[in-house]
Amino acid sequence: MTSESVLERLSDLFVRRGVPDYIRSDNGPEFAAFRVREWLGRVGVKTLFIEPGSPWENGFIESFNGKLRDELLDREIFDTLLEAKVLTERWRQEYNTVRPHSSLGYRPPVPDARMFTHTHASFPTHSTTAEINNSRDETTT
Repeated sequence: MTSESVLERLSDLFVRRGVPDYIRSDNGPEFAAFRVREWLGRVGVKTLFIEPGSPWENGFIESFNGKLRDELLDREIFDTLLEAKVLTERWRQEYNTVRPHSSLGYRPPVPDARMFTHTHASFPTHSTTAEINNSRDETTT
């Protein structure tokens, strides 16, 4: 990833979600680049760099990486790039919309998101008990 692509992505995110006070990142060249630091300074975002060899300073990503490895990468053998993309996307969808997260009170990050289309019908949708009971009542009358 180049500093130019970092600036493009950050610009899009800032427009969609607002400008944060801080960005925490590792010391990779794409975030440590002068152009990126200069631009962040102009928009009022401070940088917090993680010390090399200090993964505990970024516990969220370390936790995510561990779950991705344990729940997907260690369990699958990908025969093609397409298979890897499809299975990774399926895992990502479940991780974000179905799987409970202890840090969120055992709720998924996006429980009410309608991320699934008719092509993803195999994924469960979130329904309330009332919705389930109403649909049962409609089928029995």
